Amino acid sequence: MDRITAAVVLLKTVERGSASAAAEELGMSRAMASRYIASIEEWSGTRLLHRTTRRLSLTSAGERVLELCREMVRVADAVTEVAVHSDTPHGLLRVTAPSILAEAQLIPHFSEFATRYPRIKIDLQISDRSVDLVQDRIDIAIRIANHLDPSLTAKRLGHCPSRLYASKDYLAACGEPASPENLIAHRCLTYAHLGGSEWLLNKDEGEVTVAVSGGFQTNDALALQRAALSGLGIAMLPCFAADEEVRAGKLAVVLPDWKPRSLGIHALYVSRKHLPTAARALIDFLSEKLGGSPRLGSAITS
Repeated sequence: MDRITAAVVLLKTVERGSASAAAEELGMSRAMASRYIASIEEWSGTRLLHRTTRRLSLTSAGERVLELCREMVRVADAVTEVAVHSDTPHGLLRVTAPSILAEAQLIPHFSEFATRYPRIKIDLQISDRSVDLVQDRIDIAIRIANHLDPSLTAKRLGHCPSRLYASKDYLAACGEPASPENLIAHRCLTYAHLGGSEWLLNKDEGEVTVAVSGGFQTNDALALQRAALSGLGIAMLPCFAADEEVRAGKLAVVLPDWKPRSLGIHALYVSRKHLPTAARALIDFLSEKLGGSPRLGSAITS
């Protein structure tokens, strides 16, 4: 007979004080309930219950078996819970992303993601550097790049156009460059993880590489944005991180006819074969939100 059901019958019999009451609650005959209890006594090789006309009590062996029955039912319920939710995305996801992308694009969407997938918990690790996904126990790395680690699996989420920006105070004090070559005479703010002191700019008739310099370099793109806002110089920034500041009059586009090369936004993970359903849910969600998002591009020309 089913040992889990037998364990439930024994628990209910002790709880309700009789096999008849247990049978009524469980929707079975008293004879069936008695057979389940007898089967447990047969499996355990000992009497579990003292039965009199007025009351029912456990033997010492019955008390030990009752605890085992409670554990059996607890484990069975847990297994059932896992089976029910096996296709429902759940669990902890460790995600890494650059600061500027996390602040401007990812975090604003996480509220909707949490509503859609309430059983997924996100541990967001902010870092502009490339991390070792295995060593750092990262499930998904969100990166802005065109050259990716070939040992990792990548899913393109969207594209990231950039422009050159400076504060209006800086341009009023130092003038506005008329050509890429004029950048050499300006304070240019550089980002250690992308391009560094060499900026590749292009327009319809071709592209140029300009060696720029200035008094500020950082490995944090969010710090780069803040440096530009403070009037420290000209910075190459993702459009999604600067266009609102242009509309607010805090930044201006520099050399609007010349554009840096557009980059891809990718989700990187170790293996497609063993990708958890929670990770797949987040990747698909971000692809939906970032793919073709007007917030990533720029129609601003000046």
